[in-house]
Amino acid sequence: MIGQKQGWASLKCLRLLRCHTECLAFVKRCGQPLYPENTSSDRNSEYLIFEKEGVYLHTNAKRSNQDTSIPGFIRIVERAGLPALEWSPLEHDSRNAPAVLYSKKDGDGGEEDTNFDPGYEPDWAVISTVKKEREHVPVKNSGQWAFSLPLSELYSLRRSRFSLGRNFLVLTSRGGHPLPPLHFHRGGTRELLRALQRYIILDPSPLDGRLFLAYPQDSGTLPQSFDRLQFLDDGGNDLVSRFIHDPYATTFGGFSKVTNFFRAALRPPESPIHTRTPQDPSLPPQSDEEPGFELITCGVELGPKPDVTRGPPLDKWEEFLDSEGRVTCPEKIKELVFRGGITHSLRKEVWKFLLGFYPWNSTAKEREDILRVKTDEYFRMKVQWKSVSEEQEMRNSLLRGYRSLIERDVNRTDRHNTFFSGNDNPGLTLLHDVLMTYCMYNFDLGYVQGMSDLLSPILFVTQNEVESFWCLTGFMELVHQNFEESQEAMKQQLLQLSILLKALDPELCDFLDSQDSGSLCFCFRWLLIWFKREFSFEDILTLWEVLWTRLPCENFHLLIACSILESQREELIGSNHDFNTILKHINELTMKLDLQTVLRGAEAIYLQLFLCKELPVMVKQVLGLYVPPSSEEESPDSQASETQRLLSQSQEGAAASNPACGPSYP
Repeated sequence: MIGQKQGWASLKCLRLLRCHTECLAFVKRCGQPLYPENTSSDRNSEYLIFEKEGVYLHTNAKRSNQDTSIPGFIRIVERAGLPALEWSPLEHDSRNAPAVLYSKKDGDGGEEDTNFDPGYEPDWAVISTVKKEREHVPVKNSGQWAFSLPLSELYSLRRSRFSLGRNFLVLTSRGGHPLPPLHFHRGGTRELLRALQRYIILDPSPLDGRLFLAYPQDSGTLPQSFDRLQFLDDGGNDLVSRFIHDPYATTFGGFSKVTNFFRAALRPPESPIHTRTPQDPSLPPQSDEEPGFELITCGVELGPKPDVTRGPPLDKWEEFLDSEGRVTCPEKIKELVFRGGITHSLRKEVWKFLLGFYPWNSTAKEREDILRVKTDEYFRMKVQWKSVSEEQEMRNSLLRGYRSLIERDVNRTDRHNTFFSGNDNPGLTLLHDVLMTYCMYNFDLGYVQGMSDLLSPILFVTQNEVESFWCLTGFMELVHQNFEESQEAMKQQLLQLSILLKALDPELCDFLDSQDSGSLCFCFRWLLIWFKREFSFEDILTLWEVLWTRLPCENFHLLIACSILESQREELIGSNHDFNTILKHINELTMKLDLQTVLRGAEAIYLQLFLCKELPVMVKQVLGLYVPPSSEEESPDSQASETQRLLSQSQEGAAASNPACGPSYP
């Protein structure tokens, strides 16, 4: 027995000695040239500063024979005094001696040093962008998945953890392109951040506790001019308007440059760097679980969702008209439409008011005059394209392109609907003519794919060429920016949707981030054509008229998206989907969603956020609830009383049978 104990003790000592020897070897290797034979001069020296194994890259590969999760090393390597962050896969044939893969700098000569096929371009490959007076160094891809990013080109770093307890980092280059998320299966994010702080400043964002902006520690920062900082690179005269439109980007793109300009300039060269982390970085490293590094969550302390009931559709119209045919209480009508939609018999008449064909305060006689004027105007525009000869059109590539797109889309728009089914259907002719005339009405925008989806329900309801055209123009006033070539409006809406989802369900956001889906690009089609492909044709009629009321806020369509995503959270997280399967699952929701459930969920989300006493300003801005501090439009007491009215109204289901005017939904 004694001999056995001595044997175990000896074995244990040997293991400890071996571990100690490996640690000493690693410490010696850190800070030493990786390749001594190539270090005849400091210029060619290469130093390994940091190394961590067990960092996985989720490739989201589309081919079934490719791994979707690749183990590898994350390293900080310094070459000729220039540090870079690199990731390389753990190769099966060299696990004991992994090499640092990198691309040689331009001008150094030689070919790329890689063990992979350099001709393959992964889906997430970063493309460098060029801005005024600055050329960003692209992220270098060494092989199929390995990459090397100079720390001078690191723009931001986002650290998150989802329900499985695993940490992951999302890096973004100064070119504006994110790298695939790096998953730390064995911990180590704290140590990596400490090592990075030897070379760069990691400044936590005041808006998102998990986001760090990277700034160089440059002793020559002070001589930089404000022009070099590009503080007003888009022109200073609209700084305020840009801040109101996009406070996140404007704040980080401008004011943070000045803050860190002086911070870097005034710091003594040898002074330590401090970041606002929950625990002092000078303390000993924590375990792989890293409990002390949990950052401020983006979630908001929300109360329970109020119970919301839907009401019956609007089925009375004459009771809302005075003796001259003027609508006496348009806000009450909008409220009833929002609560329950419109019956089929009244839909055509009410839609013309909701979409601006008729003003709400117009009399019956005035509406007759409006119809006559709009009819004449429509046919004048229609004649413009109808009178273009084939020879003229051959010299008008823009009009020819619009016609080609329209003819192609008309032939595949809602052909299952009897109004558009079959060949030589007059409904298809009307669809074509209205879209061609819209090109004359708005030639700058012309026709963009998806606009036929917006027109077909309107044409189905009105069954009138002139009325459907002017109702389409009213609809396009709300969504025309969705179809602009820059896609800025779509990007802004996806950002706003992300802001809402982070406040509602940060765990779901973390999971989507971990699967390279944090941009919510799979919601693009939802927002572009207002869920036209997600619900049945009849449901879309109800959904759109609800959205046209602009109640309870102009971005209610974003709350619709949040309601759908919340209904799918267990499926998304529980099934551990990756990027491709998330996209596949979302696309397969088509015609499987219950509209009334989604509408109740969206309104409940609005009321839940409305009741939050400490709602972030950015969320208030998305919901239209933000009131500048100098404004005295509403007092806190009046806001509280309005909240109680909304709650009681949602629970009562809105007494649709009462035509009397009442307070409108704010």
